[in-house]
Amino acid sequence: MGARIGRLRYNPVTITVVISAVFRCFRLREISSAGNARLLKNRNKVNFTQFNLDSRLLAGIKKAGYETATPIQEAAIPAALRGRDIIGTAQTGTGKTAAFVLPILNKLLEGPRNAARALIVTPTRELADQIHDVIRVLATGTRLRSATIYGGVGAAPQIQALRNGVEILVACPGRLLDLIAQGHAKMNRIEILVLDEGDRMFDMGFLPDVRRIIAAVPAQRQTMLFSATFPLEVEQLAAQSLKHPQRIAMGLSRPAYTVSHALYPVPPHLKSPLLIELLKRIDANSVLVFTRTRRRAEKLQQQIRRAGYKATSLHSDRTQGQRQAALRGFKEGIHDIMVATDIAARGLDVENISHVINYDMPDTADAYIHRIGRTGRAQKTGDAFTFVTSEDEDLIRKLERIMGQPLKRETLEGFDYAVPAPPRPAPGPRGRRGAPRSDSRRERPAPTPKSYGKNRLAPRRRK
Repeated sequence: MGARIGRLRYNPVTITVVISAVFRCFRLREISSAGNARLLKNRNKVNFTQFNLDSRLLAGIKKAGYETATPIQEAAIPAALRGRDIIGTAQTGTGKTAAFVLPILNKLLEGPRNAARALIVTPTRELADQIHDVIRVLATGTRLRSATIYGGVGAAPQIQALRNGVEILVACPGRLLDLIAQGHAKMNRIEILVLDEGDRMFDMGFLPDVRRIIAAVPAQRQTMLFSATFPLEVEQLAAQSLKHPQRIAMGLSRPAYTVSHALYPVPPHLKSPLLIELLKRIDANSVLVFTRTRRRAEKLQQQIRRAGYKATSLHSDRTQGQRQAALRGFKEGIHDIMVATDIAARGLDVENISHVINYDMPDTADAYIHRIGRTGRAQKTGDAFTFVTSEDEDLIRKLERIMGQPLKRETLEGFDYAVPAPPRPAPGPRGRRGAPRSDSRRERPAPTPKSYGKNRLAPRRRK
């Protein structure tokens, strides 16, 4: 006999089997999420010599300090060496750049030189510089060269590099399209195309430019697309530009297990005093602080410097030279603290960042994951502190669902959380353009005989 549900008749045994299978799937998913960190820790380590890379690349691998491959490298490098198109997702700080740079170098060692044969498209200048630096190290002794192409700086050195001949281009979309239109950048010999941070390029409105770049390179090519998330537009781009891609996903939606998290509830007006006090109690040798706006980043780094710390800032209001100097100073230890907007959340590769502090909560969970991914990189540990207010509760609950556990709330012992907010100045009368009108208006001086020649209201002299 079967059980009747609505107008349909179902066998009870079938229903039991289906329900058991559903519960088993959810249980397996739970076990997989909980044991992800344990599996990564206990997996068999793969040495780079096992990839059958050209022996000329071993010097660069040694110079970069690589010993064993990370999970994304272990999965992506063999597929890329076989010439497969790849869609890759991985937590930030897991060695993704080397996962596509090494196969590119391995292929370019054979074939013609002094012509662009590989193109890597990135959304930001900082990320382009980071990839360029990785290429220079890994290409040690191979005589393979790369050049960066991006706006915000003069185009003349980039044009000269193209004329001299380089094998790898690391480019941002806008300047690259300009140089293609001017005839300086030739795309007809591109064999490998890498689209890095696809979702970030979508967020910044670059997808139309990326499609124009794809149309400019040969149809017969290897394409690798890396993206932290896959909105519909990025999925459509992948379907249009990749051929039978191999999908590689490595713990995309969860922060790295090497990072510990803590929330610090605090009223908005006490964020700056709490930050200064927190810096006093931690080993503030390499701290990255994130703010939501450029103006706040600049103001906060000035407050930190007045407190006696060596601080700098990174945001889009600074020139490219200033941004490069800030990054260089932070990497070399000249600055212990860097205050940045989300421009630095991706593409910032600084070793041994001990703490990431979210002065302002980011807008999305993905942005949080990318921010705190600046610490705990390459299997090292790090701390992520986030200042939260009552307005951040919705995002906190979403993060706790992603991580599968509640985030720890902390209070700083000895810090006075009861200090009242300063009173706001009463709004005064406003002028025609919205600016406060001054009570003391400047009065025009009365005409005097000395100013007759310049004042149009003065009586004219007879000749």
